[in-house]
Amino acid sequence: MRARSFFAPLAAAAALCLPLISQAALFEDDEARRAILELRQRVEAQRQQSERQAQDLQRATEDNAQLRRSLLDLQGQIEQLRADLAKLHGTDEQLSRDIADLQRRQKDVAQATEERLRKFEPQKVTVDGREFTADPNEQRDYEAALAVFRKGDFPPAQAAFTDFIKRWPQSGYRPSALFWLGNAQYANKDYRGALANFRALLQQAPDHARAGSGAVHRQLPDRAEGQRGRAPHARRPGEGLPAVRSGFGRARASRAPALIRLR
Repeated sequence: MRARSFFAPLAAAAALCLPLISQAALFEDDEARRAILELRQRVEAQRQQSERQAQDLQRATEDNAQLRRSLLDLQGQIEQLRADLAKLHGTDEQLSRDIADLQRRQKDVAQATEERLRKFEPQKVTVDGREFTADPNEQRDYEAALAVFRKGDFPPAQAAFTDFIKRWPQSGYRPSALFWLGNAQYANKDYRGALANFRALLQQAPDHARAGSGAVHRQLPDRAEGQRGRAPHARRPGEGLPAVRSGFGRARASRAPALIRLR
């Protein structure tokens, strides 16, 4: 009896505590479930976030690769442009050299053409103090005849000056040509021809530098008159009128008589 009385309160107390224990256990289960659900949600959110980050990273990697390819292409284009610019620069320098060479050749051709044309254009010359314009061929013919006279070849010189006067009747060289023709004729003992040409010189150019000598008026007419009737008496070489001194030296006394000297 005493044992039953002892356990009875305990049993009653246990019976009273069982609902409380059950409620506590139920409370703890609910908390655990909520914690598990929250944990699952967090894990899922982290997983989704990781997936999004992974996707973003993949997209960024792909974009980076595309950007790198674009940069490489752009670098290749830049290098190509540099090469093209260098080529164009070289071409420009070559064109500049070609243009400079072409301009230099054109200048040379123009100068050569001008020089060639100048040979055919009248030029100013000064002979015996007289300045006039002469054709290049005219100047050449006069100088050629004068060169023959300088050699002392008086017959060819007479023919050359005669041909010059016929070919160039209006030449500025005409007074000088008449003078040298008269000297050549005098050397060839053609006194009448010499007198005629000296008179033509005096008539056409009385102010000529070689037209002031008195020898033409004094002694040559006598010889021309003597040549009409008879040949003049023989003279030794150099006898008579003094020889011409016009920068040529003395005439060859062994080949011709003394020549007229006009101032």
